Amino acid sequence: MAIRTILHYPDPRLREKAKPVEAVTPSMLELIEDMAETMYAAPGVGLAATQIGEPHRIFLIDIAGEDEPSDLRVFVNPEILERIGDQTWEEGCLSFPGVTEEIKRANKVKVRALDRDGKPFELEADGLLAVAIQHENDHLDGVLMIDHLGLLKKRIVNRKMQKDRVRA
Repeated sequence: MAIRTILHYPDPRLREKAKPVEAVTPSMLELIEDMAETMYAAPGVGLAATQIGEPHRIFLIDIAGEDEPSDLRVFVNPEILERIGDQTWEEGCLSFPGVTEEIKRANKVKVRALDRDGKPFELEADGLLAVAIQHENDHLDGVLMIDHLGLLKKRIVNRKMQKDRVRA
């Protein structure tokens, strides 16, 4: 297992669409382990493979609180089947360190994916889990949280990220 480097906006690799995973092989399981270690070290509640420069349709989510046991969920080749209602949530992103913005998303989602063993499952989610699923799934399509903002907020976030990039 290894902690990988998380790509930061405006890295163009964040805009690349991920490719479907043909099979959950030992190398894919190793990638999943690296992603989990990277996500927890960051720390974050979700991570898409594209955020570490891997072009695979995989994301992980763990929304358990600090005082709760881990609840790591692995989504391979996820597909959102249904979106119901609206909610606004203050989101952050490991690819936009230090940035949080209110984003409007569906309140409930139904998703189909494969788990880490390659077994298909469907899940209905609401609240933070629904937000995280939509956020991470967006990454797999090259869509970033900045894309959900109005023009003025986009400019502000863009400037902040450019300044942080110069400092790094």
